[in-house]
Amino acid sequence: MTQGASELTSASRSYLDQVEGLLAAAVIGSESVIAEAGTLIADRFDRDGILFVFGSGHSHVFAEEAFYRAGGAARISPILQPEYMLHLNARRSTELERESGLAADLLDRYPISPKADVLLVVSNSGANALPVEVASTARERGIPVIAITSVAYATASLSSGARLHQVADIVLDNQCPPGDALVRLRDDLPKVGPGSSVVGLALLNAIIVEALARQVSRGHTPDIYLSAGMPDAAQHNTETADRFSQRIPHL
Repeated sequence: MTQGASELTSASRSYLDQVEGLLAAAVIGSESVIAEAGTLIADRFDRDGILFVFGSGHSHVFAEEAFYRAGGAARISPILQPEYMLHLNARRSTELERESGLAADLLDRYPISPKADVLLVVSNSGANALPVEVASTARERGIPVIAITSVAYATASLSSGARLHQVADIVLDNQCPPGDALVRLRDDLPKVGPGSSVVGLALLNAIIVEALARQVSRGHTPDIYLSAGMPDAAQHNTETADRFSQRIPHL
C-alpha cells in the first residue's frame, strides 16, 4: 500500500464536510416545504394519480432514481427522452436544454392529467430554458409543479428569462453554490466535487417518503416496490408494475 494512502486528502475531507453541511442546511430550511410537497403528492396518489419526474442533462438521474426503485413509490413515471440525456450525445444534450420551444412536445409524450397527477422538475442552475419551460407549460395546463433547484445558482446565472424557482408551485432549495463544485484543488484549476446530486436526491426521497407516510396516516395502503433480491419480490413487483403499465410508458 502506498504510504499515507489510508488517509483522506484535505480535499476529499473538505468535500464530505461541505456536503454534510449543505444537506443539513437544505433540510433545516426545507422541512415545511418537504411537508407541503409530500402532502401534495399524497393527495395526488390518493386520487389514483402519478408523480412525473423530469430533469435534463445530469438532472435526468433524479427521474431514474425515483422510478421502479427498491423501497420506492410505484406511482412514479420518469420523463426520459434520450436527446435530453447524456448517453447519446452529451454536448448536444447541453445545447438542447438551453433551447426554447421544446417543452410542449416533451410533455405531450406523456399522459399527464391536471386533475390527478403532479410534476417534479429538477434543474440545479434553474436557468436553462428546457426545464423552466417544462415547469411553466405544465402549470399553464393546470398541472401542479414541484422544483428542486439551487436558488443561489439561478440568481447568479447570467442567462435571460425566468428561473425555475419563480415558476414552480413548491420549491426545494438544495443550497448549493453557483457552479455547484465545492473544492478548490489549485488556483489554476476549476473546482471539483459537485454537491447538487447528493443533496437533491436526499430531498427527492424525503418528499416521496413523506407522501407515502401521509397516505398511511390516512389509513391508505401506498404502492411500494420491493428490492428484487427480497423474498416474494418478483411476484409483488410484477403485480404492482402490471397495475401501472398502461399509465407509465417506461414500464
